[in-house]
Order: sequence, then structure tokens, then C-alpha cells
Amino acid sequence: MGGSKKSALAPAGAALTQAGNIVELLVEVARNTFRRPFQFREFIEQAWFIASVTILPTALVAIPFGAVVSLQTGSLIKQLGAESFTGAASVLAVIQQGSPIVTALLIAGAAGSAVTADLGSRTIREEIDAMKVLGIDPVHRLVVPRVLAMILVALLLNGLVSVVGIAGGYFFNVILQGGTPGAYLSSFSALAQLPDLYVAEFKAAIFGLIAGIIACYKGLNPNPGPKGVGEAVNQTVVITFLLLFFANLILTLVYLQVVPAKGS
Repeated sequence: MGGSKKSALAPAGAALTQAGNIVELLVEVARNTFRRPFQFREFIEQAWFIASVTILPTALVAIPFGAVVSLQTGSLIKQLGAESFTGAASVLAVIQQGSPIVTALLIAGAAGSAVTADLGSRTIREEIDAMKVLGIDPVHRLVVPRVLAMILVALLLNGLVSVVGIAGGYFFNVILQGGTPGAYLSSFSALAQLPDLYVAEFKAAIFGLIAGIIACYKGLNPNPGPKGVGEAVNQTVVITFLLLFFANLILTLVYLQVVPAKGS
């Protein structure tokens, strides 16, 4: 009886231990971010690498996403007899929820898995242990540039998704649904506000931070062998997805309570 109880609590204990280790890595990253010398070259290389694996997929996902949001909201609003607010509804949906969620998916799925595979392969080749023997802190040398690069690229991707999604929504609403271009462009200025964009960029930065920390932690702590790296990549994607959607829920609830809707 006691053995079965211990075995049932073992996964919960392992999860709590892992969560504590991730928080510890986050604290280490925060402390080493301002440590000199800053690894500027590594930061630029990682930002370029992460952008190269995410920009094209993000643009390709943003176009149909903006189109679906525009078509669905346009059809619903037409049933309610408020066609003049189609632009406002579409743009608010894309900026507040669409672009951060698409950014989260691509940052976790493409960038996070790439960073985990890179660090995981270095770990199983004992490069990380060699750096420690030489007195080089892998958090300062490898993790901090990757986390900061992930945050920067997440901010840029969020802006890209917003622009592409709004442009796609405009095209499909005006061309396919016969909407009025002037009404589409002028309506969202009546309901949208700058804090909507600010919170979207803040979400993107938080998503980039979470994805970077999880990816680096899993990359530095894989199981032995190439199979362990593959498992670490899969775990990175799953854990990051769960945390990002939970963080999106919390940030959205806080934003809706703190920032009043325009015109209310």
C-alpha cells in the first residue's frame, strides 16, 4: 500500500522538482543578463537563426488566420446588422489574441525545438561539461543570448503577424464579402486603442521568455544519447504550449480588468 502511494506521488514530485529547476534557471538568466562581457555576437547569431526558422512559417500561418478571423467575424456581424464594425472586430481579434497565439505556436514549435536540439546535441557531446571545466559559465555564454534572442524575435514576429493578419482580413472582407474599404479602416479606430498593441507585444515578450527558458533547460538536461535529445525536443514543445496558453489566459484576464474598453 505504501509502495503504491509512493509510486503515485513520484510523477508529481518529479514535476515539482523540474519546475523548481526551471525557476532556478530563470533566476540565473536574470542575474547573468547584466553580467559583462555581454555575448553580443552569440546574441546576433541566435536571433538570426531563430528568425530564419520562424519568419516564413509565421507569415504563411498569419495569412489564413487573418482570413478566417475576418470571414467568420464578417459573417457573424452581418447577421447582427452591424457591418460597419467588421473592421474593428477583425482587427481587435487579430491584435489582442490572434497574433500572440500564432507567435506562441511558432516560437514554441519551431524556435524552441531548434534551440533544444542545438543545446541538447552539445550536452551529449560533453561540450557543456568541457566549458564548465574551463571555467566558462554555460548560462552566461549560451543560455542568456538565446533567451534574449527569443524575446526579440517574438516581438518582431508578433508585429509581423499583426500586419499580415490585418492585411489579409482587409483583403478577404473587402474582396470576398463585399465590404466597404473606408468602413473597414475607420471602424477599428473607434474601438481599438494603443494598449491593445502594447499588451500584444508584452504577451509576445513573455512568450519568448518562457519558450527560451524551457528550451534551454531541456537542452541542457536531456537523457543520454540521441534519443534523449529527441525526447527533450518533444517535451519542450508540449510544456511550452501548455505554459504559453495558460500565460495568455492570465494576461488576457488581467488586461481586461485593468484596461477599460474604449467607449465604455
